[in-house]
Amino acid sequence: MRERFDKDVDRSARDYTQSVSFDILLYDYDIDGSIAHARMLAKQGIIAEGEASKIVEALESIRIEIDSGDFVPSEDLEDIHMNIEARLIDIVGDVGRRLHTARSRNDQVALDMRMFVKDVAVYAIDSLVELQEAIVNLAEENKDVVVPGYTHMQRAQPVLLSHHLLAYFEMFQRDVERFGDCWSRADVLPLGSGALAGVPYPIDREFLARELGFSQISQNSMDAVSDRDFVIEFQAAASIAMMHLSRLAEELILWSSSEFGFIELDDAYATTSSMMPQKKNPDVAELARGKTGRVYGHLMAILTTMKALPLAYNRDMQEDKEGLFDTVGTLLATLDVFTGMLTGLKVKREAMRRAADDSCILATDIADYLVRKGVPFREAHGIVGRLVRYASGKGKSLSDLSIDEYRKHSPQFDADVLSITLESSVAARDVLGGTAQRQVELQLERARQLIRGEDV
Repeated sequence: MRERFDKDVDRSARDYTQSVSFDILLYDYDIDGSIAHARMLAKQGIIAEGEASKIVEALESIRIEIDSGDFVPSEDLEDIHMNIEARLIDIVGDVGRRLHTARSRNDQVALDMRMFVKDVAVYAIDSLVELQEAIVNLAEENKDVVVPGYTHMQRAQPVLLSHHLLAYFEMFQRDVERFGDCWSRADVLPLGSGALAGVPYPIDREFLARELGFSQISQNSMDAVSDRDFVIEFQAAASIAMMHLSRLAEELILWSSSEFGFIELDDAYATTSSMMPQKKNPDVAELARGKTGRVYGHLMAILTTMKALPLAYNRDMQEDKEGLFDTVGTLLATLDVFTGMLTGLKVKREAMRRAADDSCILATDIADYLVRKGVPFREAHGIVGRLVRYASGKGKSLSDLSIDEYRKHSPQFDADVLSITLESSVAARDVLGGTAQRQVELQLERARQLIRGEDV
C-alpha cells in the first residue's frame, strides 16, 4: 500500500503508527466480519461463490493459527486487519485480494470495535450479576444484624446490615442497566459505509447485519466510520461501576480496621507487611480504589481525543483501543475479585451491635416519639438536642437516663420512652425502601428476581 510514495515509511514512524501490538485482540471479530463480507459479496455476484469459499476456508485457518500462537504479526503491516489480509493472500493468492472489495479499513475497524464492545458489555453484566448474588447471599446470612448507619462518617441511625449491603446491590443494578444500554448503542452495523461515502457496489447490508448479529444498520456513512460514542459510553459506564466498587472498597477498608472491627477479610484477599508481621492489609480493596482513577483516566483520554475531530475518520481514532482494552481488563478483574472477597468475608456481629448501641443513636427516635405526642418536629428536635447535651454532660447515654430526667426536658415524656430500642427503631422504618425487617425481606426477594432476570 506504498505505491503512492517514493520512500518507504521511516522505522520510527512505523513504530509510532503501528497498532497490531494491541489491536490483535480484535482478530476474532475481524475474521468474523471478513467471513460475512465474503459471503455477502458472493451472494450479490460481486465475487464468485468458489472464490468466497476459498476465502472463508483460509480465514478459518488463520483463526486457528492465531489461536494456537503460530501466527506472527508484522508491525510493517500496521494493524491486525492488514496482517490477516496479507496472510490470506499468502494462502489463496490473488483471490484473497478480492475480499476488500466494497470495504474500507474505516468501516472494518468500526465493525470490529462494535462487536468487541457488544461482547464485553455482556461480560460486564454477567460479572456484575455474580457480584450482586454475592451481596445478596451476604445480606441474607446477616439479616438480623444491626449496624450504625452513618452520615458525615458520624453514627446517625441504626439500620440492618442487610439493608446497608443492598444499597450496593442497587448501585450495581444501575450499572447492569447502563451496560445494557451501551450494548444497544453498539448494536449498529457500520459495514458497508466504506471509507466515508458508502460504496458503489450492490451490497446487501441487511444480510451482513443478520450474519453478524446486529439489529440495526447505520444510517449515515460519515457518522458510521467516525462515531466512537459507543466506546465513550462503555468507558463512562465502566467508570461509574468502578466508582461504586471504590465506595464499597473504602467501607471494607474502614470496617476491617481495628478502629471499626466490623468485618474480617478472608486471608486469601489480604496481605501482610514486609516489616510488621502483625499486619493484615486490605490490599485488594485498596488496589480497586486506586485502579478506579486509572479507568477514569481512560474515559477522559477518549473524550479528549474525540472532542475536536472533523468528519470523517481521522487517525487520532486509533487511540480508542488501548484505553478501552485496559478498562475492560481492569473492570472485569475487579468485579471478579470482589465477588470472591465478599463470599469469604466474616461479619463480626457483636462489634457491629456494640457500635450501633451508641449513646445517642436513638435521638431521632426520641424526637419522633415527641412528635407522636403532638410536639412539632422542630420543637422536638430542640428538646432532644438539649437532652443529648445534658446526658453528655453527665457522662451518660440516653438509655441511662431516668424518666424523671426525661421529664425535666419535656412533660410529654412518659415511661414508655424507655422502651425505645435498636430493634424498635429499625422496625419503625416499615416503609417502602426502609430498613425494617419486613421491607428488607421484600428487597431481598426483589433482588433475587432481578438476578434471575425476571421483571419486577
